[in-house]
Amino acid sequence: MSRANVTREDETLFRPRTTAAREPVAEDDFPCVLDLDPEEESPFLRAQKRVPVRRGPLAKRTANRLKMVLVSLAAAGALAVSASVLYHYGASSWRFRLRSGNNIEIAGTQTVSRRQVMEVFAADLGRNIFFVPLAGRRRQLEAIPWVESASVMRLLPDRLRVDLTERTPVAFVRMGSRISLIDRNGVVMELPRSRKYSFPVLKGMSESEPLSTRAARMQIYSALMRELDSEGARYSQDLSEVDLSDPEDVKVVAADPGGAVLIHLGGADFLRRYKIYLAHLQEWRQQFQKLDSVDLRYERQIIVNPDSGPHPASTHPAPVATRKTIAKSAATAQVKPAVTVRKPSPRTRNTSSGKQ
Repeated sequence: MSRANVTREDETLFRPRTTAAREPVAEDDFPCVLDLDPEEESPFLRAQKRVPVRRGPLAKRTANRLKMVLVSLAAAGALAVSASVLYHYGASSWRFRLRSGNNIEIAGTQTVSRRQVMEVFAADLGRNIFFVPLAGRRRQLEAIPWVESASVMRLLPDRLRVDLTERTPVAFVRMGSRISLIDRNGVVMELPRSRKYSFPVLKGMSESEPLSTRAARMQIYSALMRELDSEGARYSQDLSEVDLSDPEDVKVVAADPGGAVLIHLGGADFLRRYKIYLAHLQEWRQQFQKLDSVDLRYERQIIVNPDSGPHPASTHPAPVATRKTIAKSAATAQVKPAVTVRKPSPRTRNTSSGKQ
């Protein structure tokens, strides 16, 4: 309908409602009115709806680990390439070649000659120092009798250094008709021409016996020398020979102005027995026309000249010292007294039997 055809009554229908005060409406007038007041908040809250998050194909931690692995592989690859380049350069460059014997430094030699050392490295002259077998050359150096230990090291760019520790001889050793030097481990060494030594001569060893056997004999010799020198008297300097053929009976030859004497010291207690010999030495020289040997292995008994042969000119046994004389001499020397017995020669024994 058009605006012109609208009557007054119709205008009232389309007139907007004013905001005038409304009359209160009772609830009873509208029994079907719903109570729209909000209910009390429930103690159980509903879970809020999760917002979907867009994720990548890998977790963040896994991605970080993968990055670390890739970085490590890249660094390892770079190192490998660098090492390969350095190896090729070191193996092919002329700067690392051992040009002559002047490029080999040798230290610690006194008896070993430079020529002996250079014979070991003869095949390495002109070779790259990285290709010199250091362990093999060290073993070859230690095979030299006078070398106890050796070390070989590279000095860049083109030098080698050799450090030697030589053996220390402790005695001469007689093997057949040859005299050599020997160290505390039983290793035999040739006599050097330029040096002089003052040692006793060892007997009872042979070239055919193993090194372990000689080493065991040298332990006995070391114990003997250490015990004789334990009180500072240096009795070991009086010895000219030591016989180690029997470990239970070590025999020594003592150099004395009156003549050398062979002394049986047994297998232990060397110092006490040697002091008994010193305490009775002058007495025995007065009692016996010739003092050749003394056996001190037995307790309270000393056998004089047990290694002497028969004396054809002797018809009566030599006088034997009495207990009183021996006890007095032992007290003066502050050693244990002993009974002295002389082993008679076979001829003397027969003569005495005939008189009986």
